[in-house]
Amino acid sequence: MQEQTKTETVEISWRDYYALCKPNVVALIVFTAVVGMFLATPGMVPWHVLIYGTIGIGLASASAATINHVVDHKIDSIMARTKKRPLPKGNVSIANAIIFAWFLGTISMGILAFLVNPLTAGLTAISLIGYGVIYSMFLKRATPQNIVIGGAAGAAPPVLGWVAVTGTLDPNALLLFLIIFAWTPPHFWALAIYRREDYKAVDIPMLPVTHGVEFTRLHILLYTIIMCIVTILPYLVKMSGFFYLVCSTLLNAGFLYYAIRMQFDHDDRLAMKTFSYSIIYLMLMFAALLIDHYIPLISQFI
Repeated sequence: MQEQTKTETVEISWRDYYALCKPNVVALIVFTAVVGMFLATPGMVPWHVLIYGTIGIGLASASAATINHVVDHKIDSIMARTKKRPLPKGNVSIANAIIFAWFLGTISMGILAFLVNPLTAGLTAISLIGYGVIYSMFLKRATPQNIVIGGAAGAAPPVLGWVAVTGTLDPNALLLFLIIFAWTPPHFWALAIYRREDYKAVDIPMLPVTHGVEFTRLHILLYTIIMCIVTILPYLVKMSGFFYLVCSTLLNAGFLYYAIRMQFDHDDRLAMKTFSYSIIYLMLMFAALLIDHYIPLISQFI
């Protein structure tokens, strides 16, 4: 009986620390970073860059996520969406979470600096600080434009992946940055509409709280239009081809459908459906970029 209790405690502890990393969010971040790696080269990404770059960027993202948990632990205990997280439940102490975040961040910087390249490590560190410190501690509580400004940190992963391969910044990598940067506001504001009472209860100035739901719905539509224009740029600059153009057009049509429908259908469940679609949208958009990139190579073997 005593051994069983110890095993259960270890299992719960492991799951709690895993939850601190926001694995679903980190998975999407790592995916866009890996796509950035492959788009940076006409052939195969060097194996050491692919492995160490993925691990380093993933650990840095997990570190930033843990810092976000620490900063938000008080409001998380009030909000319905977050009150079951490890820190509000008391499953992990604040001190242990800070140590965990520091450990992940240190390991990630070491991997990226010594096994990938210093520029990737430096840009990843800036991204980590941008999300974990600047956004979580200051922007989130300072302005309803928090997610627009703070979105720069979340848009960095494909650039980090690109730099991991080339060691330099490239205009095409910045296009990948712009796609996620433009995607972030309509993605997150849809969730903010659905959870606006939570944000209101903890006095977080999300756009639906400060300017109302109607205003937010309009801005979701406007930013969706901007996002659609931005996603065409890789084709216009010949970074990608016709396959990507078709895929991006279809995906944009789906996002516009939700954004336009939200102007007339004010059911909060539609806002949540829009949020869910936005996640699928980004995954498929980057998948389309990746497939399109290798279509010429595949055609040589057909």
